[in-house]
Amino acid sequence: MASIVEKIEAAVKENKIMIFMKGNRSFPQCGFSAATVAIFDEIGAPYATADVLSDPELRDAIKQYSNWPTIPQVYIDGKFVGGCDIIREMHESGELEPMVKAAVGASAQQ
Repeated sequence: MASIVEKIEAAVKENKIMIFMKGNRSFPQCGFSAATVAIFDEIGAPYATADVLSDPELRDAIKQYSNWPTIPQVYIDGKFVGGCDIIREMHESGELEPMVKAAVGASAQQ
């Protein structure tokens, strides 16, 4: 059976945009998770989510994996980008969309 860290690594590797959050994209269970999902919905990029509330082991492990204490956590193209505040700032400054399009575009071209 794969360890929780292996599951995290597989999710990050298999999804160009991976969001570890409270709840899921249809039913976010905290304001920060809802705001993060709304930004990616606005951009229109495909993304995957993992619900840390349904898996306490994942909730603890993702914080250690990224060395980041809060949820949600966003990974783009295999790299940890940040949480809600960082994603919001990058979106407002115009940095996020080109990064997302580059990641998603790269996967479409392969």
